[in-house]
Amino acid sequence: MAQQHLDRLTAVDASFLANEGRSSHMHVGGITTFEGPPPSYPDFLDQIRGRLHLVPRYRQKLAVPPLETGRPVWVDDPNFNLEYHVRHTALPEPGDEPQLLLLAGRIFSQRLDRSKPLWETWFVEGLEGNRFALISKTHHALIDGIAGVDLATVLFDLGPVPPELPTGGDEWQPAPEPGSAELLVAGVRGLVRAGTELATRSVRAASRPDSTARRVREALEGVGEIVWAGLNPAPETPLNVEIGPHRRIVVVRGELEDFKTIKNALGGTVNDVVLTVVTGALRRWLHSRGVRTEGMELRGLVPVSIRGDDEHGQLGNRIAAMRGPLPVYIADPVARLRFVKQAMDGLKESKQALGAEVIAGVNDFAPPTILAQASRINFSTRLFNLIVTNVPGPQFPLYLLGRELQDIYPIAFLPEKHALAVAIMSYNGKLDFGLLADFDALPDLDVIEEGIRESRDELLRAARKAGGARRPRAEQPA
Repeated sequence: MAQQHLDRLTAVDASFLANEGRSSHMHVGGITTFEGPPPSYPDFLDQIRGRLHLVPRYRQKLAVPPLETGRPVWVDDPNFNLEYHVRHTALPEPGDEPQLLLLAGRIFSQRLDRSKPLWETWFVEGLEGNRFALISKTHHALIDGIAGVDLATVLFDLGPVPPELPTGGDEWQPAPEPGSAELLVAGVRGLVRAGTELATRSVRAASRPDSTARRVREALEGVGEIVWAGLNPAPETPLNVEIGPHRRIVVVRGELEDFKTIKNALGGTVNDVVLTVVTGALRRWLHSRGVRTEGMELRGLVPVSIRGDDEHGQLGNRIAAMRGPLPVYIADPVARLRFVKQAMDGLKESKQALGAEVIAGVNDFAPPTILAQASRINFSTRLFNLIVTNVPGPQFPLYLLGRELQDIYPIAFLPEKHALAVAIMSYNGKLDFGLLADFDALPDLDVIEEGIRESRDELLRAARKAGGARRPRAEQPA
């Protein structure tokens, strides 16, 4: 992985720093559970230590150039201490899932220390059923969902017997910590590089007027679609209130095959089905709060990866955000899925993602103060009611020191005035939901949790009924 000392954050990465506040933590992560007795803490430390040379960014911290001459840079941490970042704890008896989720909620309620590398992993023993868990959190400035999958396949093993990996973890020597003058030079160098890149793009564009005109037209259309979305604000809901720093977490297990059964019988993609399930759960929750949903269409921020095949294995963010409709006014689950499918098809054919990428590219040339202001607009409640992110994970088992990874529950983040974020991840035939909520704003998070199960099950019943209706008469059950 190309992660160097004095690397400059991209505009998108820096935007997550700008949006972090007392109550809006910009770290993401997950809860992973493993079968079998836990390894010893020293063995687990050795496992991480032996892989750190594959992810140099995990031993780097932030440094800010003086006089705001540029975005922050990553620098080697001369005081890096693995035991600080890898915490060891245990659940009290009986060590059940609610206790694990309560611990995770407390961990996600604490901001990461910006004076150190921006990640933590908690090694949790005492999980019932002779199991153990990891609770991980990493600042979004460091990693996005797709990069996180790449990282997992580096830190975990593909088989129960760990492979022989090249050594190098014990040989790491941090680069000297830069002083103010060196940081100033790094900031100026970043500004010069941005100007050079802008000039290069201009020359390239001038040499290809026809294709340039087409790309400019498409880019303007994409930006226009985003502006239009901002002029049609998301509705006011109990989800969009002032939030505090404390968090609740619940999880929902699922089978990927169930979602494939639904999309094969009723149409759409797995992601369309996921959005429909979330919409159904939100509809039930709003009704439980006494909120009328006639004509109400929530808006979800749906991150889309724009990471190319040649960019896997690189940290940092390569995402664009689309704002997908969540039609909570539609009572019939099948009709709701059809609507979501049509809407998402329309978004894919639109230029929203291109517009978001163009804006991110423009932000690459913006001074830090302007970038911070622009990034806060991206997380405005005018644009969306909640984050719904679906990350495809590896469809094969992963192992940690011979113990098989059972479940991955992804955890997203809460921007200001957003009390709920829903993250979904598929792994080895499973499709698990991680729901992160403000502790005080959503004491009834369990209603949404149960609504996800009910919404999924009613779609599955409709899919099986539709599948049976399509069988030839000779195959109809007696």
